[in-house]
Amino acid sequence: MATMNVSLPDLMRKWVETQIEQGEYASSSDYVRDLIRQDQRRQKLLQAALTDGMNSGRSPRTVEDIMEAAQQKLTDA
Repeated sequence: MATMNVSLPDLMRKWVETQIEQGEYASSSDYVRDLIRQDQRRQKLLQAALTDGMNSGRSPRTVEDIMEAAQQKLTDA
């Protein structure tokens, strides 16, 4: 396994240490590996969503229709 050195501001270092102290992770390496795995999953999901969108074809809605629907969502929120 390769080794990497990462510099963190004190607040981030303390955050990682807190996660370890609370038993969430065994070590800072474990924490970073988990973050990377989460990012990899997120990237795969995003790519799949983009691919699905590209393969779904053209929307029959106009730009005006889409803008109106977005405005309505903001108004309803």
